[in-house]
Amino acid sequence: MLERNAPSSPFVADMSMRIERHADAYGESITEFLAQPHGLRRRATEQPLLDLFTRHTEAVVATYDPPGIRRAGDSLVFGHIYAPALLRPAGSDPQAVPVNQLLAALIAAEVEFRGPLRLSRTQNRLLAEAYERLGRPLVQAGLPGHAALAYRRAGSLYRIDEDTDAEDRCGLALARARRQAQPQAWRRLGGLVPDLVCGYGYRPFRMLWFVVFQLLVFTGAVALRAEQPVAVTVYQVLMNYLNPLGIGDTDHLRVGGRAVFVTEAYTGAVTMSVFFALLVRRWFRL
Repeated sequence: MLERNAPSSPFVADMSMRIERHADAYGESITEFLAQPHGLRRRATEQPLLDLFTRHTEAVVATYDPPGIRRAGDSLVFGHIYAPALLRPAGSDPQAVPVNQLLAALIAAEVEFRGPLRLSRTQNRLLAEAYERLGRPLVQAGLPGHAALAYRRAGSLYRIDEDTDAEDRCGLALARARRQAQPQAWRRLGGLVPDLVCGYGYRPFRMLWFVVFQLLVFTGAVALRAEQPVAVTVYQVLMNYLNPLGIGDTDHLRVGGRAVFVTEAYTGAVTMSVFFALLVRRWFRL
């Protein structure tokens, strides 16, 4: 849990004020970006803002020279900054969090991540959870590019903690945030396909529904070109998907029927190859 307590030392209080000042200054650029008409903002990219964010963060990190901060147990230095952004009552509107609070929490997390203090395993875990929980409100605030940064950091910290499930969860959220951050509409729509089919590789079993959809389509296509019982058509489609039929098995088809079977065979080979590759990656964490 992120602590709600006040800064534990004058140095932390001074650094906290510095982080909040940079967050306020950076927030002015974010406000101008979000104030653009929706159409213009969707065609813009957050990269110039992220470059400015890096400069603000580096300005804070350059002055972050903790004089032997004593921390009670395994806690985060700037937990009091994360708390207002992340500890909301159940059922509250996630968009009610001011953008400047989110930006201050993100800058504080970057300072802890990149600062000179060596983090323990528990602190890595706490910081990973802070990054991950910042992602969703950043997306809802219209800043998916900043959310992608948070998810990328969270994934790397979960990897250190050897939590592969959490790492995959952040990887999926990162891919979705990157898709939403794309300025071109056709790229956002194109990126939706791998998400629906296999969850960008993090949800391989979704492909089984895609296989069922393909089999239904090919069954309908073959049924229109064949003069035989439906049960025989279904059997041939199921077999051809994994093991292509021979010439003699397709004599009963009208013009174009063999082309359907050839298309199905290639589609099945590609789909199953991708499915098993993703499955092996998930099982053995390659």
